[in-house]
Amino acid sequence: MMSLLGRSEVDTGEVFVNFNQNITSLAVATNGNYSLYSLGSVDSTLDKIYHTKSDDLFLIERLFESSLVAIVSQRAPRKLKVCHFKKQSEICNYSYSNTILAVKLNRERLIVCLEESLYIHNIQDMKVVHTIRDTPSNQQGLCALSSSSEHCYLAYPGSVITGEVQIFDAINLHAKTMINAHDTPLAAIAFSPSGTEIATASERGTVIRVFSSQDGSRLFELRRGLKRCVSIVSLSFSTCADYLVSSSNTETVHIFRLDRSAAENNDHGKQSSDDWMGYLSKTVTSYLPTQVTDVLSQGRAFASVTLPEAGVRRMCAIATIQKQLRLLIASQDGYLYVYSIPSIEGAECQLIKRHDLRLDDNYAMDVKGLNSNVSIGGAAGVPSAAAAAAGGSGDGGKGAEKPGSSSNAAGASYASAVKGDEPAGSSSSNN
Repeated sequence: MMSLLGRSEVDTGEVFVNFNQNITSLAVATNGNYSLYSLGSVDSTLDKIYHTKSDDLFLIERLFESSLVAIVSQRAPRKLKVCHFKKQSEICNYSYSNTILAVKLNRERLIVCLEESLYIHNIQDMKVVHTIRDTPSNQQGLCALSSSSEHCYLAYPGSVITGEVQIFDAINLHAKTMINAHDTPLAAIAFSPSGTEIATASERGTVIRVFSSQDGSRLFELRRGLKRCVSIVSLSFSTCADYLVSSSNTETVHIFRLDRSAAENNDHGKQSSDDWMGYLSKTVTSYLPTQVTDVLSQGRAFASVTLPEAGVRRMCAIATIQKQLRLLIASQDGYLYVYSIPSIEGAECQLIKRHDLRLDDNYAMDVKGLNSNVSIGGAAGVPSAAAAAAGGSGDGGKGAEKPGSSSNAAGASYASAVKGDEPAGSSSSNN
C-alpha cells in the first residue's frame, strides 16, 4: 500500500494515514500523536486499538495484525524504530545515511527506501541482507513490496525520464524483470495481494496499466480520464484482487474491475465468426490512428465516487469486511469514508459512514511513548547481537554507530510480534 503523507504535509498540520497490508487496520498520525484503528466493524464504528503521544511521525507501517510497527519521526528522519506496541516497547532501531522516504513490510522482509538506495532487512532478526545502491533519484520514495511471502517482490523506479519499473526478488536477492510501463516517469505502483501482478501509473495520470510481475507482460490497460492530466496519489488492488482503485488530486476516485477471463480470451484471439459487432469493431478500428484505437481498447472505470473537493490527498483501499465489499477512503483532512461497491457497472457507490479521525476517544489506551532502552539493532548494516550469532554481518556498516544492547526478552517479543503469536487489534480483539 501507498501511504500519506510526506513530511511537508505533516509539517502543516495534516494527517498521515496508512492501511496495513491486508486492510484490517488503519494507522493515523497527527502532530504529537499516533493511533491504530481496527477496521473490522467500520460500517458502524471505528475501534481505536492503540493511541500514544509521540514525536511527530511521518511514516508508520504495521505488520498485518501483529504487534509490530515501524515508525520514523520528523525529529529523527534518518532513524527507523521497530516497536512492539502491545508491550509499549522499542525493539530495535537502525540509522541510515540519508532521510528515510518509505518503509515497507511483509512477513519476510522489511524495506527501507532512501533517495538513491534501498535496504533489504530480514524481518526475523533485522539483519541487512542486501542493499540496492545507486538507484535513479527517487525523491518521493516510490516503491512497493508484495505482501506475499511466496512472491516476495520489490518494485521501484528504474528511470527519472521514463516510466520504467524494476522488479527485484527480495528473497533470492536478484533482479526479476524490468518493465517499460510508461513514456513518462512513474507516479504510483502497487502489487496485487499474490504479488503476481503490478499496477502502474505515470505522472501524466491518464492511463493505468497492470502487468505480470513474473514476465512483464501487459495484462490490462485502464483509462482514468481523457480531458486532463492528474497526479495519481493512491493505487491499490482489492484484497480479492478483482478490483483496482485509484485516487488523484481531483475529487474523483475510480474503481476498475479486472475481468481476467475476458482478458485471457482477448489474448488468445477468441472471437466467434457470428460476432458481427466484434468483426465490425475490428474492421473500423483498422482504419483509425493507433492513438484512437488504443483509447477504444482501454478499460473504463467500473464505478466512481465524487468527493466534496479537489486538492485533498486521499488513500484508498477495497476490502471484504463482514462479508461485504467496501471501498475505504482515508484523507489527509482527517476523515475515513466507507462506501459500498455496486454489483452493476456504472451504478453509484453508496456512502455508508464517514468517520472523523480527529475526534478524541476517551476510551483509547494512552501511554507515554515508546522509550524503552531495550534494543537489538544499531546503524544500518550493523547486525544485532542476535543477528551476529546467526552468522551474518550484513551489508555495509563502515563508520556506523555501535549497535545497542540486546536481551533474550526483547528477542522473544520481537519473534512473537513478527509471527503474530501475540496479535493486537484484530477484529476479535478487545483491547
